[in-house]
Amino acid sequence: MNLLFEGLGLSEELVLHLETLGFTEPTPIQVQAIPHLLAGRDVVGQAQTGTGKTAAFSLPILERIDLDVTAVQALVLTPTRELAMQVTEAIRDLSGISSEGPVKLGRSLQVLTVYGGQSIDRQMQRLKRGVHIVVGTPGRILDMLSRGSLKLDKVQWLVLD
Repeated sequence: MNLLFEGLGLSEELVLHLETLGFTEPTPIQVQAIPHLLAGRDVVGQAQTGTGKTAAFSLPILERIDLDVTAVQALVLTPTRELAMQVTEAIRDLSGISSEGPVKLGRSLQVLTVYGGQSIDRQMQRLKRGVHIVVGTPGRILDMLSRGSLKLDKVQWLVLD
């Protein structure tokens, strides 16, 4: 498969950022999923660990997030806190968030990881300040929904990882 990221419909800005991360050729799951997700279609994908599934759903989300809307636009559900933290880190890497602060290729992107065993009050305060993407475990997501702190009325993307 000799297709490059440019051929999948990603912006030049994101493709250049991917190249700085060392990604030049998409994996099969990325080739199959990214164009459909960018077109607004629902996708069910299955691939082995390490094949780029997180990038397959994250890159289209990063392309379509409206950074001017400070509301949750993407919700990623993961079965464990470890996977939630891993997915968040991958999204941050792919978006260009660095230790100097949140920047999505020069613009602000807010990603929040929510899971049990961490202060729910702190997580709810962070939500109030504005978050674009929430990555979390089902139990904590349900808890935040029942408390009314997590609003999903602006969600455009739902990922079951």
